[in-house]
Amino acid sequence: MRAEASTAIQPYSTPVRTNATGFPITLSQIDAYIGSLRDNGRKHGTIQTYHRNLLRFYQDLPEGKRVMRDTLAAWSAILQDKGYTPRTINVALSAANSFLDFLGLQDCRHVKNLKPPSDEVQPELSRSEYLRLLSAARLLGKERAYLLIKVFACTGLVMGELPSLTAEAVRDGQIVLADKGGRQIMRIPSCLRGELLDYIGRMDIRSGPVFVTRSGKHINRTAVAAHIQGLAHNARVQPEKCNARCLHKLYQTTQESIQSSLALLMEQTYERLLDTEQLSVGWSSGTEKR
Repeated sequence: MRAEASTAIQPYSTPVRTNATGFPITLSQIDAYIGSLRDNGRKHGTIQTYHRNLLRFYQDLPEGKRVMRDTLAAWSAILQDKGYTPRTINVALSAANSFLDFLGLQDCRHVKNLKPPSDEVQPELSRSEYLRLLSAARLLGKERAYLLIKVFACTGLVMGELPSLTAEAVRDGQIVLADKGGRQIMRIPSCLRGELLDYIGRMDIRSGPVFVTRSGKHINRTAVAAHIQGLAHNARVQPEKCNARCLHKLYQTTQESIQSSLALLMEQTYERLLDTEQLSVGWSSGTEKR
């Protein structure tokens, strides 16, 4: 995934004062900030979340792509209008605030987080529960619910990005996001792509979003939750875990677990390589032969 070529942009050591025309934001600045997160050892899942949120932020900026003191407050309102939860909006604002700190634009930060409802607790869906949901969908013949579950758990899409899953994207094998200036490409796993190709073929979906209502409108968060929660009883999964948000969280934790395992494997492999070299050319080995 690449937007513009990264340039050697360093974080500002002193705050930058914004004027009436605002401060220009570029994709190169975003790339430089993401690079700084990697250099500081941030987790892959965290970096991916920050990058996605910053591309969304860039996409939602008005023409001219400049930030002013009220820009983040306006963006928060935009995200609320799109139906994102307070928790998701707070994560997005946190990424934007950190990015603006990197640029020295502390006076453009938005410090007021949205307060989630008091009863909003983010449950976590286990992988075994996810598999039970898929099994229940197959048993009950709920193909649409089955595919929705897989889309959110296997691709990294969030609810607001579901319309980007089009018939064209399925045929191409990849989903393109944030196409206003920058692009983020998400690959559709081959097993899911095969099932989606079969589905759009039988449903005669030749173009546009794969999941729509009977009137052709984008399927919303409530409808998606209803599809998945309809499997809760048969799958023996708590209904509050049966939603796009929990499935996306499962995707993130799975990716982080795999990345951690790969990092450990690389470290162990490198250690074995050094041990092997030490046996043949190590100082202690050479001195013992004299």
